[in-house]
Amino acid sequence: MKIALAQLNYHVGNFEYNTEKIISNISEAKKLGADIVVFAELAICGYPPRDFLEFNDFISQCESATQEIAKHCLGIAAIVGLPIKNDVLEGKDLYNAAYFMADGEVKAITRKALLPTYDVFDEYRYFEPNTLFKAIDFKGKRIALTICEDLWNINDNPLYVSCPMDELIKDSPDLMINIAASPFNYRHDEDRIKILSDNAKEYKLPLFYTNQVGAQTEIIFDGGSLVFNEEGELKAEMKYFEEDLQVFDLEDVIKRPSSQILSTERPNDIAQIHDALILGIKDYFQKSGFTKAVLGLSGGIDSAIVCALACRALGAENVMAVLMPSKYSSDHSIKDALDLVGNIDCKHEIIEIAQVADAFDQVMARPFKDLPFNLTEENIQARCRGIILMAMSNKFGYILLNTSNKSECAVGYGTLYGDMCGAIGVIGDVYKTQIFQLARYINKDGELIPEHTIIKPPSAELRPDQKDSDSLPDYDVLDQILFQHIELQLGSKAIIAKGFDESLVQRILKMVNLAEFKRYQTPPILRVSPKAFGMGRRMPIVGKYMA
Repeated sequence: MKIALAQLNYHVGNFEYNTEKIISNISEAKKLGADIVVFAELAICGYPPRDFLEFNDFISQCESATQEIAKHCLGIAAIVGLPIKNDVLEGKDLYNAAYFMADGEVKAITRKALLPTYDVFDEYRYFEPNTLFKAIDFKGKRIALTICEDLWNINDNPLYVSCPMDELIKDSPDLMINIAASPFNYRHDEDRIKILSDNAKEYKLPLFYTNQVGAQTEIIFDGGSLVFNEEGELKAEMKYFEEDLQVFDLEDVIKRPSSQILSTERPNDIAQIHDALILGIKDYFQKSGFTKAVLGLSGGIDSAIVCALACRALGAENVMAVLMPSKYSSDHSIKDALDLVGNIDCKHEIIEIAQVADAFDQVMARPFKDLPFNLTEENIQARCRGIILMAMSNKFGYILLNTSNKSECAVGYGTLYGDMCGAIGVIGDVYKTQIFQLARYINKDGELIPEHTIIKPPSAELRPDQKDSDSLPDYDVLDQILFQHIELQLGSKAIIAKGFDESLVQRILKMVNLAEFKRYQTPPILRVSPKAFGMGRRMPIVGKYMA
């Protein structure tokens, strides 16, 4: 039996697009001699559809699309994920399901049993868990078909009380197929490989795993579909951050030595973050119907990174960098920004904000009663820049890219309606220490980001001789504490016990808590870490608890 894994980039709610893509890949897999072609979880509608699932018409269109796809399953079978109605009155109205289609019709239906509700997942909000399990017979082989999370309950701390494969193995299957929508984070690929390998070893069956690729707003899918033999050895690893279609012979997977299987080289963490952010930008624009981006280019490393990534994702001709020097901007910052523009060859404008900020000072002089310069005037400058960028967006149809990093987002080091505005947060899930690594990676084949931008002390340049270090701890220490608290979910006592200064830990965690109201008002942030701000981290604004 030959099995094709179709790793595709779907578009949520775009039924015509998804259907045409699936049908095209069925045809291609058939030409390649496949007996079955396997598509991803909820491939028909895209993942995650969220509250689209509450519209009856949305579910009806999923079913109509599947019936159209079934007509093309002649001489080849297909496995396709979609939401389907639950005909039983009790329970949720839908199942997260997969159709097994052959001979022009639906031959079998598999329903997902384990419904994740952690981090970015919220499946039990919509779906009823499956309780009936049956393998699928096809061409003399018996298939144990599962959907994503159904294979993730195989560890020392089970999240669920049941395990679908424990039921399916009773049908004596010959192989396992798992269809998934497994979101990317830079630590997830190794976890995914281990979990799937453990399943193959536990049940002594070869395993074929299909993931989707592409970005849906802030969630990015990296692909990396996998094949394992019955001993849990990784036999094939498909491309990352790209669509891919490959055909595997079941007998070869079982018999061929691992050394003879060609596998995609897995990039390191920073390379994965780089590729994920480019894919995230590209898909956000393409799937929203946008083509041109604008951003504020300060001469600092954060905006330089975003500019470079945007140019790689959209083409330099579609990126407008706006330099907005203030009376406190240094000459070298302007030069650094212009050097970057010269290296990348994107569009740019220079719009000085001193006159605009001075106008605000004059207008507010009476109500401010000659009080001294403080954070208020700094924020006014940042908001002047936000107004200019939004004016460029409105006038020319640019989409504004936010350039705040995760360290800043965490402690609230940013101005609402100023440097925190934008349509999509490009690096809001990348710590400042990772930003420096990302700059070096971008420059690995030649200097794009000016060296001076990378090595100079970070500064907002909103007052004379300002440095980030005036307000924040050293980023090397700050990011370690933030990682312990955000990604590892440790409280102050546990972090202090690791050797960090008590007063510093308490200060930083207090800043994180107090900045929650700002994060509620930021744009969606491209998710690249195990715990990103946004839908994966939900905290009350007015909560009293201090970890």
